[in-house]
Amino acid sequence: MSYLLERSQVVAASPEQVFAFFSDPGNLARITPEWLRFRIRERPAVLGAGSRLEYRIAWGFVTLTWVTRIVSWSPPVSFTDVEERGPYKKWVHTHVFTAVGGGVRMEDRVEYALPFGALGRLAHALRVRRQLEEIFDFRRRAIDEIFSVSGDVAVPRGPRPSS
Repeated sequence: MSYLLERSQVVAASPEQVFAFFSDPGNLARITPEWLRFRIRERPAVLGAGSRLEYRIAWGFVTLTWVTRIVSWSPPVSFTDVEERGPYKKWVHTHVFTAVGGGVRMEDRVEYALPFGALGRLAHALRVRRQLEEIFDFRRRAIDEIFSVSGDVAVPRGPRPSS
């Protein structure tokens, strides 16, 4: 089974400023909760289509290696990263930046699936779904602090089954 997480928020910045922020892998730690113990292990000097990033995250007492690759890159409009190796059976994260009055609407669309069949579905119901929501809630707050918020227009939407 695949799941879908979608989030949207507006920040008071230009598409170029927001895309530049997300183009710097060093900023990932700034928008990731500390309890994940996120650490970049390998990254390119410059991001673009084909770039590979390797990082470590913690899930409870387990430390995991996660490798993603940028599969599409369209500055300053969008990019998509896909998991090559990591905790998910499928992870496709599309970032879209659209100019709106007074800022940029940032949209995240994550299509994901867990391994282990019924056990993965149970883990999703018991913990993974909520954990992803917590991560993206933290991310929203961090982005609000980094960029000036343009009104109360963020529209968070949690994960839902996509198949």
